[in-house]
Amino acid sequence: MVIMITDATATITEVNDTFSQITGYTAEYVLGKNPKILQSGRHPPAFFAKMWEALLAQGYWRGEIWNRRKNGDVYPEILTISAVKNAEGKVQHYVSLSTDITSMKAYQGQLEHIAHYDVLTNLPNRVLLADRLSQAMAYCQSHKQSLAVAFMDLDRFKEINDSYGHAVGDKLLIALSQRMKDALREGDTLARIGGDEFIAIMVDLQNTKLSSAILERLLKATSDPVMVDGAIIRVSASIGVTFYPQDNSDADHLMRHADQAMYSAKQAGKNRYRLFDVEQAYAGKIQLENIDNIRLAMERGEFLLHYQPKVNMRTGEVIGTEALIRWQHPKSGLIPSLDFLPVIEGQPLSLELGEWVIDTALNQISDWQNIGICFPISVNISAYQLQQDNFVSRLKALLASYPEVGPPFLELEILETSALHDINQVSSTMNECHKLGVRFALDDFGTGYSSLTHVRRLPAQLIKIDQTFVRDMLEDAGDLAIVKGVIGLAQAFECEVIAEGVETIAHGQALLKLGCELAQGYGIARPMSASKIPEWVSTWKTDDPWKGM
Repeated sequence: MVIMITDATATITEVNDTFSQITGYTAEYVLGKNPKILQSGRHPPAFFAKMWEALLAQGYWRGEIWNRRKNGDVYPEILTISAVKNAEGKVQHYVSLSTDITSMKAYQGQLEHIAHYDVLTNLPNRVLLADRLSQAMAYCQSHKQSLAVAFMDLDRFKEINDSYGHAVGDKLLIALSQRMKDALREGDTLARIGGDEFIAIMVDLQNTKLSSAILERLLKATSDPVMVDGAIIRVSASIGVTFYPQDNSDADHLMRHADQAMYSAKQAGKNRYRLFDVEQAYAGKIQLENIDNIRLAMERGEFLLHYQPKVNMRTGEVIGTEALIRWQHPKSGLIPSLDFLPVIEGQPLSLELGEWVIDTALNQISDWQNIGICFPISVNISAYQLQQDNFVSRLKALLASYPEVGPPFLELEILETSALHDINQVSSTMNECHKLGVRFALDDFGTGYSSLTHVRRLPAQLIKIDQTFVRDMLEDAGDLAIVKGVIGLAQAFECEVIAEGVETIAHGQALLKLGCELAQGYGIARPMSASKIPEWVSTWKTDDPWKGM
């Protein structure tokens, strides 16, 4: 313990032998002098001003201080200064006790180095990398520049470890890390974040093109052969890159995005770099958010079905309704299906929603039958849902939940027939459903590139003429020809045919002349809630020009 005593004016009056051993100053030399002779110059005047402020106010100060020995060496110590007062409360002298903490500081420095640097390569580790990246991002913001984050993964490194052993693998990592570091510029950072993975931060980029030359140097640094213990070893690197602030993410997500781009480089053949697609990633993020919103809407019961009547224009009979899903959004109001179904297309969530529609339709059939309304409801099913291996078993379970509803009252309309990959499997599934008593319709017929193939090979009982052809058939000879062709095709294959998009009396007359009696569309009825169907059914009559045609 170093002991130094001064009088009230801070003049040294006494020191112990340890003082001389630590500082190199003899007692004879320092007596009568001010402790300022020990100052290292590392502390600003404000540091000592606060020290004296505490001593005068509280009579006590303790802290860490850097002093200088007689030989010029600077050393750290823990210092405690206490004021000693007389009976009148006046300071008589000050007593300082200090301990040299040089060895403790050195140990602390070693711990900090271990905490921030990779033991094998001595490169910054993930902790220090994150700190440097955050600082570099702040610099970019204030100086309106860009930086690049490059995630590098060595190709074939596992094979090297397995073939030559981990000792050779470690030496290879050391050699390549030095090469990659040399390929970067001064001010750039190279970090090893584990195994054979490295991240480089390239700063001060006026534009993203400036990184190309650096990335090429990194590829060369890793792909050039390396001599290790007499063996010539060749590896390469796959690199993924993202740029900030073009990729306006936080530090953690920048590294993740670079990692994703690196996997693209791997898949493209390795020994190359790929750039992170910000726009694609943003679109993917929005899609995930939309999927989550739709899932939440299901949990909250925000979906409902509207029903559009289907009629026989000649006889005036209501032959059924088509169930159309809607989203009753608490803020946006009623949202049509085309605004949300494409978001979940091909997703497991679409299967849940598809089964909900079938279940709700069966429940509605049961409710209507209880009040004397007995006609089928048609439900749209996606190609993705129909091609599930368990489609028939799931449909069986849904039908079993409503034993009072006859399966013929449920009709399934196949959407996206061009998305049917295995026609044989789909045909087999449809035949299994027929055995249950469920009918099928081919929806939007005429729009798919392989509609003829489908009507020939898929056992559907009904073909729906797409509304885009029906709507313009009165003015467009091409659309009229398509409508004629679909009607003739249905007759040839002994299928019923129904036209969508019937908006006027003239549309109905034209269709009836061509031999199509079944129709739906705004000229007959718009989709409506289930509660409005009974009144509509009781009041609807076919138009006079259609009667008897």
